[in-house]
Amino acid sequence: MEANAEEQSRRARALRRLKKKREFATHVAVYVVVNVFLIILWATADDRGFFWPMYPLLGWGIGIVLHGWDAYRGEPTEEQIRKEMDRMG
Repeated sequence: MEANAEEQSRRARALRRLKKKREFATHVAVYVVVNVFLIILWATADDRGFFWPMYPLLGWGIGIVLHGWDAYRGEPTEEQIRKEMDRMG
């Protein structure tokens, strides 16, 4: 019985990680499409002037990095979980 519950728990964790990775890939695709559009918009303007697309590129880029970190960092180890539980009392 315990093995089955453990297997279900592992499956649920794996499914959550896969969903996070898929959401991250979608986020990156939207980032690229929108920012390419903004750069084209800037490049085709009569008076290009200042490269204003750098603001959404940098600002949104920070969000992309943080989203990727969340999607691809490892799960906490059992030791880390036990230590946190001990701290909580």
